[in-house]
Amino acid sequence: MLLFIALVLFEQLIAYALFDARALLDLTEAQRSSLTVLLGNGCVFALVMHFQDLGYRDLFHSGASSARATLGLIVPPTLLLVPLLLLVMGWVQAVMTHFFPLSAWEEQGFARMGSDEFASLLAVCVLAPVLEEMLFRGIVLRGFLQRYSRATAIVGSAVLFGAVHLNMYQFMGGLVAGLILGWLYERTRSLIPCIALHGAYNTGATMLSEAPHRAEDGMAFGLLSLVAAVCGALALRRLLGGERAVR
Repeated sequence: MLLFIALVLFEQLIAYALFDARALLDLTEAQRSSLTVLLGNGCVFALVMHFQDLGYRDLFHSGASSARATLGLIVPPTLLLVPLLLLVMGWVQAVMTHFFPLSAWEEQGFARMGSDEFASLLAVCVLAPVLEEMLFRGIVLRGFLQRYSRATAIVGSAVLFGAVHLNMYQFMGGLVAGLILGWLYERTRSLIPCIALHGAYNTGATMLSEAPHRAEDGMAFGLLSLVAAVCGALALRRLLGGERAVR
């Protein structure tokens, strides 16, 4: 929680500085937002990793298997989970917005996140997956696993991941994704599959928000998503189930 507070403070200070320099830098609102996220996270990570004497190589991949093996064997079945995750989270959010309609401020916020401007796409599909996985799995969950039981560490980090989105609509998505991402990290000790899943989910959600929807397409997508998720889950269970295979 202290890390999150520090991150918010750094981002606010940088946001104010960039806003004051907007005429000089000639940045759009989306570009300022992306740069704020990048610089704010960079400051926090630089400090934390310095005091923990942690290198970027260890942060991103400290498992016994090679990064290449993790990329080739673990990432493909991990990506098969994404379509069903998108479908389930879409249903959950539809139910929540039905009972708890979005306010005007929240609608504006989600619209900015779903913008097709390059800077917004870069922030949502690239910066957020990399930086959030570095923080929540690479630092927070890593620390939790050193102090608590496996289940407590994964659930605790998932709850924090959902809570820091600061709205109930993304909390459930963050919680479910955090449980899957936490399990992946605990098994592999690598951020590679976590970043791949997170990035694919955000990219898919952005694409679906812009795509037209038809009932027959939805049924076909649901069936294919279920088949893909079952295949991916079985493959991951075989590769990573039981005693942790990658240390």
